[in-house]
Amino acid sequence: MNIVVCIKQVPDTAATIKLDPSGKSISEENIAYVMNPYDEWAVEEALQTKEKFGGEVVLVTMGPDRAEETLRTGLAMGADRGIHVVDPQLAGTDYFGTARVLAAAIKTIPHNIIFCGKVAVDDNAGQVGPQIAELLGIPQVTAAAEFEMAQDGNSAKAHREVESAMEVLETPLPAVITAEKDLNQPRYPSLPGIMKAKTKEVKKMTLADLGLNPAEFGAAASRFEVLGMSMPPKREGGRIIEGELPEAVKELVRLLHEEAKVI
Repeated sequence: MNIVVCIKQVPDTAATIKLDPSGKSISEENIAYVMNPYDEWAVEEALQTKEKFGGEVVLVTMGPDRAEETLRTGLAMGADRGIHVVDPQLAGTDYFGTARVLAAAIKTIPHNIIFCGKVAVDDNAGQVGPQIAELLGIPQVTAAAEFEMAQDGNSAKAHREVESAMEVLETPLPAVITAEKDLNQPRYPSLPGIMKAKTKEVKKMTLADLGLNPAEFGAAASRFEVLGMSMPPKREGGRIIEGELPEAVKELVRLLHEEAKVI
């Protein structure tokens, strides 16, 4: 079984986030980076699938040199090898460009199933996984809360929440499956796993290696532009409404209507 997992390096959600002077992105000063949490669920599901059916797990990522640290984390969890697409021209590449790069990298290796995180926590877009499936011309199941591979390895079932029900989808393989929160419990890398990860293969590839035109990537080729970012406003302290109950209720309704604008 040839299993591929697309992963992304994102800022640690526990970090204190600040905007850079342009106001269009976050400052990288003193920021720690980690594997996208949804991708951790994807990696764990891939490893469990390998344990049941054999084969290998290959991690694929796109990003600057520091993204190799995230690949090494996945290798320490138990993945077999990694592919790191790194190219100066990729800075500012949009979601579709990212999907094109990852799909091109996946085409260079055998793949029976491709796992991705449902979303990345730094943008919450959820576009890359489905776009990879479209570019590869294979089925996709998004937001999988449960996953089960058929014994013959030719198909799989995925469960996903739909309002108050659970939808069960069956798909032939190869296919793209995006992992929902709590699909499983990701394992912690063991000390032996961390040591082995240091020597596992991470293949570096550029746009030229993938046969892609650099002019079609980067900020200049992006299909959208970030006009600005802002930090959430500080929450105001609670307000105590005093007085007799009938008057207090009227005042509460007025505040909800005029200030909170929720009714």
